[in-house]
Amino acid sequence: MPRSRLFAALIAAAGMLVLSGCSGASLALTAPADANNPLCADVMVRLPSTVDGEDRRWTDAQSTAAWGDPTAVILSCGVPTPGPTEARCITIGGVDWVVDESDAPRYRITTYGRTPAVEVFVDNEEVSPNEVLSRFAPYIVDTLPRERQCTETSELLT
Repeated sequence: MPRSRLFAALIAAAGMLVLSGCSGASLALTAPADANNPLCADVMVRLPSTVDGEDRRWTDAQSTAAWGDPTAVILSCGVPTPGPTEARCITIGGVDWVVDESDAPRYRITTYGRTPAVEVFVDNEEVSPNEVLSRFAPYIVDTLPRERQCTETSELLT
């Protein structure tokens, strides 16, 4: 085999190894139904690299993000917008959030009154939900217009 072809084959093999090493690092998630909404893109490109001391991990689904290893926080933009509910609603950073505590200490927390909606799964044993939501609120307030708000809210998760 000529030297140039051998070199090209080695470069190609090295590239495959690099790509296969990177593919294992991302977290497998499912893209939300409205993941391609342009407002989600505005949220996603501005997310922080760390949340409550946890580093961001890459995901393989559009409009999703995760932090921590093991995963402590998962964010998805483009989930169905919640309608009126009896679930607890909190306000943090000017954003109303509906809290699903059915799997405590892991909470599913979804924006209320904003379309597209953002859903955040938080493991309360690893991070503080209040810290997490406080970090995300500016990106949501600045990009997702408020259409309605909760009628009763509390300020913090307890």
